[in-house]
Amino acid sequence: MSLYQRFCKFLDALYLGGGVLASLFLIAILVLIVIQMLARWTGQVFSGAPDYAGYCMAAASFLAFAHALNRGAHIRVSIVLNALGSKRYWLEVWCFALGAAAATYLAWYAVKATSWSHKFHDISQGQDATPLWIPQLGMSIGAVLLAICFWDNLLRLIITKKHAMQAELVQH
Repeated sequence: MSLYQRFCKFLDALYLGGGVLASLFLIAILVLIVIQMLARWTGQVFSGAPDYAGYCMAAASFLAFAHALNRGAHIRVSIVLNALGSKRYWLEVWCFALGAAAATYLAWYAVKATSWSHKFHDISQGQDATPLWIPQLGMSIGAVLLAICFWDNLLRLIITKKHAMQAELVQH
């Protein structure tokens, strides 16, 4: 196995890891909701639970982006791509380049916002008073993973004429 193939496998494992972390955050949301329900039934107060659930939802969403992209779960206009025939390659290169640029822009500012929150000791306005850089970290990591995934797919498409997306077909 060549170094390139090993690197591609490493990146695919990285995207899968992001998907696994996203699923763990979804489970955390479930646990928080159940704990909050139990607290209400017993007359207790679990302050901050909605805030923590929101943080988990943001982390789950962003961490799942790269894995979802490689699984073909994002919206694509396959009808247009299939209709182009031999010109499909150039539209895919253009789309991946545009996606890579946008995702890189998002990642840059997500990391920058997290850094500023840490530097200025920002805390949430809710009752939990959580340092904001902690929940923003999931968003930043997910945005960086998405940017890497777009660049990875663009380079794979240019080098091998195939991207890594595995579209799941729905059969009728």
